[in-house]
Amino acid sequence: MLDPETGVVIRSIPSGEDPEQFALHPNNRYLYIANEEDALATVLDVTNGEILAEIDVGVEPAGMAVSPDGKIAIVTSETTNMVHWIDTKAQRLFANTLVGQRPRHEEFNAGGSKLWFGSEISAAITMLNVATQQVEHVFHLQIPSVSKDLIQPVGIRLTADGSKAFIALGPANHVAVIDAQTYKVLDFVLVGRRAWHRAFDEGERHIYSINGISGNVTIIDAASLRPLKTVKVGRFPWGLTFKPD
Repeated sequence: MLDPETGVVIRSIPSGEDPEQFALHPNNRYLYIANEEDALATVLDVTNGEILAEIDVGVEPAGMAVSPDGKIAIVTSETTNMVHWIDTKAQRLFANTLVGQRPRHEEFNAGGSKLWFGSEISAAITMLNVATQQVEHVFHLQIPSVSKDLIQPVGIRLTADGSKAFIALGPANHVAVIDAQTYKVLDFVLVGRRAWHRAFDEGERHIYSINGISGNVTIIDAASLRPLKTVKVGRFPWGLTFKPD
C-alpha cells in the first residue's frame, strides 16, 4: 500500500504466491487476488490483513475483476482457458465458462450485465452474459499489414456511457477502438511497442496507453482518437491508474 502523494510504502500485506492481478471490492475492504503459481484466488481483508478465503481456480489465473454491485468476482485462467465466477458473499465458485485461448484481462460494463475480455492467443474479444455466464458474442480483430499472431488483446477500458471500448493489442502496437453496442471497429490507434493496459483521466478526455517494450505512455484524445503525446517512463511498464484530482 502506497501513499499516492509521496510514493512511500505505508504497509505490506499478504497476497498469496505470485500475485498477478487484483481487484478491490466496492466496499473498499475485500481484495481479490489472482495467484498464478498456486492456481488460487485469494480473498484478503485489507483492513486487518486477514486472508478470508483461498479459492481453487484454473491453471495460471491472471485476470481479476469485481462486478459493480460487488456480488461477483471474476478470475480468468490463462492455461485452463476459463472464466471462473465467485460468489462474493459465500466466497466460493458457482460457475466456470470455457473460452478462447489465454484470457488475460476482463472488464464489466457499467451496469454489470456484460463481461468483456480478450483471449490473447486466439486474438478474440468475447462478451459474456453475466446473468447466464454464457458467451453472448465473439469477434476477431484484423489490422491491415499486421500479422494475426501479433494481435493479442490484453487491457480493456469501457467508457462510462457504454459507447466505446478501448482494447490494447499487445505486440500489434495498436489500441483498438470498438463501438460497444454494435461491436464494429471504429479505429486502430498506433501506440508504442507492446501495448498493455490503459486508463482514462477524469472526465474521460484522454486515455493513456502503457507500452511495455518501448517503456513509454501514449496519450490519446478520446474524442478524435488521435495520439497526442508520448511520455517516457521506466523499463517494461505494465499497468497504470489515474488519481482523481
